[in-house]
Amino acid sequence: MSKKKYYAVARGHTPGIYKEWYGENGAEIQIQSFSDALYKGFSTIEDAETWLTNPEIPSKKLQPEPKPPENPVTSEVLLYTDGACIGNPGPGGYGLVLLYGTHRKELSGGFRQTTNNRMELIACIVGLRALKRKCSVTLYSDSQYVVNAICKGWIKRWQSKNWMLNSGKERRNTDLWKQLLNLCKIHEVRFVWVRGHAGNPENERCDQLATHAASQPDLPPDIIYEDSKSTSGVQK
Repeated sequence: MSKKKYYAVARGHTPGIYKEWYGENGAEIQIQSFSDALYKGFSTIEDAETWLTNPEIPSKKLQPEPKPPENPVTSEVLLYTDGACIGNPGPGGYGLVLLYGTHRKELSGGFRQTTNNRMELIACIVGLRALKRKCSVTLYSDSQYVVNAICKGWIKRWQSKNWMLNSGKERRNTDLWKQLLNLCKIHEVRFVWVRGHAGNPENERCDQLATHAASQPDLPPDIIYEDSKSTSGVQK
């Protein structure tokens, strides 16, 4: 059965041909609460126009198409991320490239004292936060720390232990992992590892952005990292 693309309303609030069933510009609203409404769906506009000139009484009412899901995925996005640190710990930066169709967006930033792992995570977080609606995202990172934690299920084990190490101390970067997981509940995210400095142009661009951001003067503090460092020693 061919999919109906046009809806002809012979008797309704505003008779005519409509390209949608639902919505304020759709056919459904034209026949709601209209006594003895007459309408039919067609796969071509020519058939709809022909029927509308001499409509027959249908044997049964047109069955409307199923309503779309409440929160459909509306966009397919590619997200490339990278983090850099001058020393580890030291001044750090992140860079990312978002690609959606013909659209491209680059973002970067840095902190005066942080770690490479934190910059890798923050690049992912900033990239996902930049999306304005639910998206299907393929996220490329050269950080095995990030990709393996998700893809190999390490993160589930960490959560099951309430983010605590066997030593009784809290696992590093818990604040960022929690943010990343919350964003993965909003978007459909697939993590893919790419080898760094291996000629991938977008990965190389992210590295340039991150390295440049890390070298800037007067960078803001990575407050959570600096607080944890002062109480528990150096982290990576």
